[in-house]
Amino acid sequence: MDSVPTAVAAPQHDLAHQFARVRARSMQLAAPLSAEDAMLQSMADASPSKWHLAHTTWFFERFVLAGFAAAPAHDPAWDYLFNSYYKSIGPAHARPQRGLLSRPSLQQVRDYRQQVDAQVQSRLAAGDLDEQALQHLQLGLQHEQQHQELLLTDIKHAFWCNPLQPAYREDLQPAASAASAQGWIESPERIVTVGAAAWPLHTAFAYDNESPVHRVLLPAHALAERPVSNAEYRAFIDAGGYREPRWWLSEGWVVREAEDWRHPLYWDDALQREYTLGGWRELDPHAPVCHLSYYEADACARWAGARLPSEFEWEAAAASQPLRGHFADDDRLHPQAARGRGLRQLFGDVWEWTHSAYGAYPGFRPFAGNLGEYNGKFMCGQWVLRGGSCVTPRGHVRASYRNFFMPPARWQFSGLRLARDLA
Repeated sequence: MDSVPTAVAAPQHDLAHQFARVRARSMQLAAPLSAEDAMLQSMADASPSKWHLAHTTWFFERFVLAGFAAAPAHDPAWDYLFNSYYKSIGPAHARPQRGLLSRPSLQQVRDYRQQVDAQVQSRLAAGDLDEQALQHLQLGLQHEQQHQELLLTDIKHAFWCNPLQPAYREDLQPAASAASAQGWIESPERIVTVGAAAWPLHTAFAYDNESPVHRVLLPAHALAERPVSNAEYRAFIDAGGYREPRWWLSEGWVVREAEDWRHPLYWDDALQREYTLGGWRELDPHAPVCHLSYYEADACARWAGARLPSEFEWEAAAASQPLRGHFADDDRLHPQAARGRGLRQLFGDVWEWTHSAYGAYPGFRPFAGNLGEYNGKFMCGQWVLRGGSCVTPRGHVRASYRNFFMPPARWQFSGLRLARDLA
């Protein structure tokens, strides 16, 4: 494995604390699930909870502990089962068939986590991890937080597919409140600086797809103060938005017809209730609409006489805003209504689709070695989302953070914020 560039890693005692906290959080999220729940895979894009728990453990074993001669914590065949897409390392079990992995058992995966955790903590306490291993550990913590979000979105889809449609947690409490009125923030044409300094050359963590820092020209535009609400999206539906092809991209209309979309994923056909991680609830008209595909978000924006913002318009607005919003740590696990005035809700609640295709920044350099497969090879046919959601761990996102999904994807907590050109 090639080394990554040199940088000062976080102190090992700080990493030990972060490692314990992040790893414990994954087990906390999985705690409500039975062994049967944990092996559910409802579609090819999702993964079983058990696989998420094992794969994130495999990442630490493969990229942090692989240089040590200690006995492996598992059967060598697990390297095949829990690799995801690192082709430079070796073959992997087919993603759509992860739900067939009844073995190893959930208890064996838990034991695997404990063994790897103990080895990592022992190496940290002894100061045995070199700079490369420490950097891989930092990346592994960010990687596990991504999978914590996926664990929640994937189990939500799996439970919704069950005819009983059970709740992930019965104790989740809604927090309905009236959203403040929509407004617009205007910005003149200007050149802005976007992106993040390349990690690990710089100590602040950022993924390789966020760098390098560069300048872009923004047109004069206006950005909506908050995301589109359920009530505002309902107006799009009531106006025939799902029956009028003129609002839709051609490819989106084909998908809408083929899958018979009539409303956002998880809404009932009466447009009165929505399925949540806490089970079925009355639809909160003031909360941000979520579980939209790129196609739906784009169609709604067109119907509203607006458009989706570019990822750079979004980042320029977010750069001056505090990282404040509803995140997974708030334990609501569903978007909440916006309050106050001015630009708000840029972080948390819902990922916001942009009209920017996911591609490389000028001068992009992927992580070195096998980890170069982390982001760069997916820069084709996907669209950028910004800001995080109600199931994103607090502190995981930043203004430069770039999420990306295929345009038909609906099972993530994805919504939209309107933008429009200023003549």
